[in-house]
Amino acid sequence: MSEHQESSANVEGAVEKAAADLAGFVAWFRQVTPYINAFRGKTFVLAFGGKAIAGPLAKTLAYDVNLLASLGIRLVLVHGARPQIEEELREKGLESRSHGGYRITDAATLDCVVDAVGSVYLEIEALLSQGLPNTPMAGSRIRVIGGNFITARPLGVLDGVDLQYSGMVRKVDAEGLKAQLALGNIVLLSCQGASPTGEIFNLRMEEVAEAVAVALKADKLVFLTDSQGVSDKEGRLLDELTADAAQSVNDADWLSPDIRRCLPCAVRASRQGVGRAHLIGYAQDGALLQEFFSREGIGTVISRESLERIHEARADDIGALIALIEPLEAEGILVHRPREVLEREIEKFSIIEHDNMAVGCAALYDYGAGVAELACLAVDTAQRGWGYGEQLVERIQSRARALGVKRLFVLTTRAVHWFIERGFHLEDIDSLPTQKRQMYNLQRRSKVLVKPL
Repeated sequence: MSEHQESSANVEGAVEKAAADLAGFVAWFRQVTPYINAFRGKTFVLAFGGKAIAGPLAKTLAYDVNLLASLGIRLVLVHGARPQIEEELREKGLESRSHGGYRITDAATLDCVVDAVGSVYLEIEALLSQGLPNTPMAGSRIRVIGGNFITARPLGVLDGVDLQYSGMVRKVDAEGLKAQLALGNIVLLSCQGASPTGEIFNLRMEEVAEAVAVALKADKLVFLTDSQGVSDKEGRLLDELTADAAQSVNDADWLSPDIRRCLPCAVRASRQGVGRAHLIGYAQDGALLQEFFSREGIGTVISRESLERIHEARADDIGALIALIEPLEAEGILVHRPREVLEREIEKFSIIEHDNMAVGCAALYDYGAGVAELACLAVDTAQRGWGYGEQLVERIQSRARALGVKRLFVLTTRAVHWFIERGFHLEDIDSLPTQKRQMYNLQRRSKVLVKPL
């Protein structure tokens, strides 16, 4: 190959790569659009400890918070300061003491708490005030608001140990918080609060975040922790848990210290009306964005009930149905169904949702005499590989059995082996009910598969 030819090939390769990168970017942007629409105007409570602020990704965490705010998400940030308090104690030669998971906070320790918390608070304010050119926060005008939104009370004496200035949340000024959020302000709260008597108490950051999320009926409560999320005994990440399932691993000895503190708060919050509780690691750059704007997520999400829900379609599901089946119709995988047909036959469809977003559908057509068709099985291309197809088939089979169906058939041009692997077997066209046989499209030459129920 000559030098000129090699140069031309390199240019062509670079152009092709640029086109592929652009196509990937466009596809990604379209995939995250539903999340952007769903989160606008929602309330998120983000809680993180002093380690996250002292770590190398504090600046990019501020960038991501800025991005969330710019998308119209209402944010309450709750910060801790455990390592900073420990450093203050060491510098002053004071002993760090705890009991029952709470710091024993005497007057001298409280001085260290006030200094450390104040320092971390100012550092976070500074991070959120960045606006240099050529940075993700260039030109941004984030208003960070603090205030006496948390009323505290003393914990008192536990097991004979006086915790002195360690306290717990007595009351959250939810109306005051909502007023600030409605103005577009980010509210920044610390792990300390004052009592009606004017005394300051050291609070657990996790409990402050829980109380705030519950008071606001937040859509999300997010804990940034020292591990990727909740894991099982073998160390595998558990990406989704119901509150009951999370409760069962609350005291597991393999969980990290942060998870042990945060998980009980996440469980209680989800049981008291908070939409979702997330536990994700602060050590991975962009963890917030990956958790919120991708189907896979990156940590553990806890909900009161399972995030996946199958239900029979209703009239207001027409738009979701069309969005699911149109791409497959365009590829010729599914037969085109006009909107008026979908509206007329809506009760025949079942829809599966993940986190309130439709990800798949299937229909059941009963031809009488114990024979029915599984039709229009479709799963969002971005959501395949998660078992939604199998769940929809099970749902249709369950509905068919309830109708007394003994033989379920399906017509397919592309997924023959997939159905065979799930108990269907090939038959000829003559096995179809007369009505369906008369409608059979000889040009598509769909394969006929049958499963006895």
